[in-house]
Amino acid sequence: MNHSSDGRMAYDHSDRRRTIWFITIFIIIAATGLTYVKWWPYYDKALKAIMEHSIGSSILGMDPGNAVPSWQAAWDYAVTYFKAVWKAAVLGILLGTLIQSLLPSKWLLRVLGKTTFGSTAIGGIASIPGMMCSCCAAPIAIGLRKKKVSVGSALAFWIGNPTINPATLVFMTFVLSWKFTALRLVFGLILTFGVSYLANRFAKEADPVEIDAPESTDQPDERPLWKRWLASIGHMLIRVVPAYLIAVLLLGALQVWMFPHLGAAAGNTLLAVIFFSVMGMLFVIPTAAEIPIIQAFMAAGLGAGPAAALLLTLPAISLPSLLMVRRSFPRNVMWFVAASVVLLGIVCGIAGMLML
Repeated sequence: MNHSSDGRMAYDHSDRRRTIWFITIFIIIAATGLTYVKWWPYYDKALKAIMEHSIGSSILGMDPGNAVPSWQAAWDYAVTYFKAVWKAAVLGILLGTLIQSLLPSKWLLRVLGKTTFGSTAIGGIASIPGMMCSCCAAPIAIGLRKKKVSVGSALAFWIGNPTINPATLVFMTFVLSWKFTALRLVFGLILTFGVSYLANRFAKEADPVEIDAPESTDQPDERPLWKRWLASIGHMLIRVVPAYLIAVLLLGALQVWMFPHLGAAAGNTLLAVIFFSVMGMLFVIPTAAEIPIIQAFMAAGLGAGPAAALLLTLPAISLPSLLMVRRSFPRNVMWFVAASVVLLGIVCGIAGMLML
């Protein structure tokens, strides 16, 4: 064997070891963060759901007399919302920037870089332990797209986090009913795996992705790891956080118009299903907050159809999360995803009217 072959084999072996080492470090950081932010708190919340058939009060203001948007409503909702999500948001930014600077591009592309259903499925399955809301999962999806992961794989990870969250399904079963859980699981799987896979087709002839486009892997970044990571954090904060904050404040101010209190007569109509499907797609909530929202609205007279629509559309995506990832996906893919969430929400609502 010649010297060049020996050198190439030694390099490949070293490259493989480094890949395994970096992946291991990432998994340890992710598992530690998720244990602190998600897994352990959700264990306690699951016990609460089982014992009390409740996981807390609705995050939305339930005072029908306060019928005008206001800065106070915007501020109050933003404070309540960010108190609930800030730890997960920090973890999402940490993991999203570590994906960009730590995980090897070749390995990610081998696993998630194809437009096949298999790659999309891996992205969706990988989302299950995360259990994040759409906004907290958005920085991770951005990090994946920066590494040239396929549109379908990144979308499946982003959408799968809130929609097929196993903890939320457990809460839902004990607080609402197993029928709500079944609806959420069926339509969540369609959205996570089906819509994400179909989005690959829209991406093929899409407009070029701007600014947050995936970085080229042809010329590796030779800067030290810590410099790459700090640069990724700076870029993420500048591009993501301002739009996130402004959108949350705006939706907090408009919540009284987006979620009006309907009487029993109007609370279970197709028009109500369509309306709440659109509003649910736009509005932003923390993980599992759809459960007490639906519980409170149904107690106030909302029908099973609109409640089932909110069950899917509230957690799936939101205006802030769409703004956060807008530069990482082609524009027509974003429109396709938003329209799909609304359409599936309407179908889920109709199914709820028939089943619940």
